[in-house]
Amino acid sequence: MKEADLAGLIQTLPAEPGIQGRDEYFNSVVLVLLVPVDGEFHVVFEKRAPTIRQGGEISLPGGEFDEADGSLENTALRETDEEIGIPRNQIEIVGRLDTVFAPMGAMVNVFVGITHFDPAAIRPNPNEVERVFLLPVSHFERNNPEIFKVSTEVHPSYFDESSNEEIILLPARELGLPEKYWKPWGGFKHKIFVYRTSEGTIWGITARIMTDLAKHLKSISPGTLKG
Repeated sequence: MKEADLAGLIQTLPAEPGIQGRDEYFNSVVLVLLVPVDGEFHVVFEKRAPTIRQGGEISLPGGEFDEADGSLENTALRETDEEIGIPRNQIEIVGRLDTVFAPMGAMVNVFVGITHFDPAAIRPNPNEVERVFLLPVSHFERNNPEIFKVSTEVHPSYFDESSNEEIILLPARELGLPEKYWKPWGGFKHKIFVYRTSEGTIWGITARIMTDLAKHLKSISPGTLKG
């Protein structure tokens, strides 16, 4: 780059930094949907159908971002309607929580919404959802999550049993990289958040999101979020 190119470079720099490598992640959206029940807000959870990805786990309504939606917010509304049958015109999006990046390559954009839809009228899509249930927000305000850790490593190669051969993903030796990169490295300890509830174990990204919501509530008031 020559000195004359400096001004042009500065003009191309973003006003606000984005997320480098965003397109390399599985880009998904979830909705923390709040429903007032007897004067207190509850969160809508779903247990995923056993036949789909991450079947049998407890999650929030949501799914993969589709460019046809036009926006992440529209994805949250569409997925909620498709999965548990609450129409988008009965949901008010009130804000967002921090985006979550998971070691397995997923990026989860989190919206917070409110609905007055009758929980008894919820009809989950059996192809995607086994059942729907509500838990009071106060449960997450009053109970800290258990925190465990798992070790994550970077593997430059793996053994393919179908072909009975080693598949090289990163030719570290050929590239002249230090020897420590010729075999798995890293061992980063990643936190796993867990809530044990009467409806089952809420863990992973969903538990991390609920911890974030509780943190915001604790910062404004020691009481319960009222409906």
